[in-house]
Amino acid sequence: MTPGPGRPVVARRHGAPLPTRPHLAPRPEHLWIAALAAAVALAAMRVAGLHGPRAWAPLLPLGFVLMAGLPWWWLTAEGRRRIGLQRARSLRSAVAALAVGAALALACGALGQALFGAGPDHWYQSVAAYYRRQADTQGLDRLGLYLMFTLPALIFSPIGEEVFFRGVLHGALAARWGERWATWAEASLFGVVHLAHHGVALTPGGWALRPASAALWVLAMMAVAHVLAALRRSSGSLGPPILAHASFNAAMNAWIFLVLWP
Repeated sequence: MTPGPGRPVVARRHGAPLPTRPHLAPRPEHLWIAALAAAVALAAMRVAGLHGPRAWAPLLPLGFVLMAGLPWWWLTAEGRRRIGLQRARSLRSAVAALAVGAALALACGALGQALFGAGPDHWYQSVAAYYRRQADTQGLDRLGLYLMFTLPALIFSPIGEEVFFRGVLHGALAARWGERWATWAEASLFGVVHLAHHGVALTPGGWALRPASAALWVLAMMAVAHVLAALRRSSGSLGPPILAHASFNAAMNAWIFLVLWP
């Protein structure tokens, strides 16, 4: 039968109409399971990229690229719009997001400094240690170091993490469990995943844990995630949380290279 006006084109198999483009690649009722499985797999890639051999370092940015690509694999254009891949409602929300992200990073840096000084329990020291492991920093001034490590940090993790955590994961969990539970769940997972950046480390003697600073770091990242989720809700777009995340990374690196770097 020829489809009428506005009627979707269908393919038939064994006499049953099949949509040519499903709304979701995983079945909608199973999307939350697929999203959680993806979160675990992507977290494993993050740990391997951060703490594995230097040859494994590309796994970290690759994980962010996969996060950013999931909506184009799993969702239709309408599905991507629903998770926030659309314009923000106003330019003001974008400008505010930049200020909010920088303020959050400076607050985290000041809290770490007040509690732990410039010692290894300061969460930003763990980020600085990762930078030293990944590149030869000899002979570069602080501005050169800042630009070298900040430019990638303005792209990979802000886009990848916000599209995945505030977009795909939140949307899948909200469809199954509701908005409030989804926000708490994705914020908690966001916090726990960041233990790979501080709190749990691979040393020559094995895995080491810094319990007090690790717990505070997870709580801080959960709080940041809640703010990013609020930006997503208020703007109707993933644009502001992406900008806030990029601003957070820029301000965090400013703290590292102006305050903590030898």
